[in-house]
Amino acid sequence: MATGGGASNPPPYRPYRHLRTLAAHDQAVSCVKFSNDGTLLASASLDKTLIVWSSQTLTFKSRLVGHSAGISDLAWSSDSHYICSASDDLTLRIWDAQSAECVKTLRGHTDLVFCVNFNPQSNLIVSGSFDETVRIWDAKTGRPLHTIAAHSMPVTSVHFNRDGSLIVSGSHDGSCKIWASDTGALLKTLIEGNGPAISFTRFSPNGKYILVATLDDTLKLWNYSTGKSLKIYTGHVNKVYCITSAFSVTYGKYIVSGSEDNCVYVWDLQGKNPLQKLEGHSDTVISVSCHPTENKIASAGLDGDKTVRIWVQNT
Repeated sequence: MATGGGASNPPPYRPYRHLRTLAAHDQAVSCVKFSNDGTLLASASLDKTLIVWSSQTLTFKSRLVGHSAGISDLAWSSDSHYICSASDDLTLRIWDAQSAECVKTLRGHTDLVFCVNFNPQSNLIVSGSFDETVRIWDAKTGRPLHTIAAHSMPVTSVHFNRDGSLIVSGSHDGSCKIWASDTGALLKTLIEGNGPAISFTRFSPNGKYILVATLDDTLKLWNYSTGKSLKIYTGHVNKVYCITSAFSVTYGKYIVSGSEDNCVYVWDLQGKNPLQKLEGHSDTVISVSCHPTENKIASAGLDGDKTVRIWVQNT
């Protein structure tokens, strides 16, 4: 009998091990993300700069300088040519990752810009801010297209689904909402704002599910169409910071998250059981990114650490 998604026997778990530590930021590393083609890795920091690294050689390529305050988030365009950064200086900047030049500055938010993402077509950028709005921008011109009065507290995350038609947003107000990317209209409130603060949210790679982190040490996987919570992942510590999590799909299917106990956690997506706790950072792990084709994780540490660590699975 055919089962949905063909989730038969997953491959046996292969533990991750520490491969390299990348140290070049002067303050907390706030975000780390592999490019979509897997060749580059970008890190953002409260030191006001981004660094582009080779993900193959794990060597420094360039530093992107221009923001006048700390950077909270970064996103790659689908072709891995551009990076968009979200800063406490109230702006977003679009950078050419090859030339390290800033090509556009997006102005309009009236408070710290906290989160950003490109749509898969990379003609739109979505951002969320402490000004409680979600804004949709034309990536080519830098012009604002929609300003959505989305939440009643800071917006902590924004993410497009696989075809770019939907945006999910999460907020400290405890709500998680789905928006139409072409009009900015509210389509669904997935989670009403009466629970714990939502610190992070994103669509699954297939767009059917939404992963939601809350500041009560909990990650939940929700079914977008039914609006029901399917799975709960616990064991990590997350009460204060907006820690990002990721789907790992290159070998088995895992959920990966940072934690306030300075570790990276890996769970089995289906079974919900923790598979591994990666130790080594000396402060909260605020951000994790899974390589698109290799069994490789990057993680970023806050001010007591200031490093990016690379982890690989034993072959």
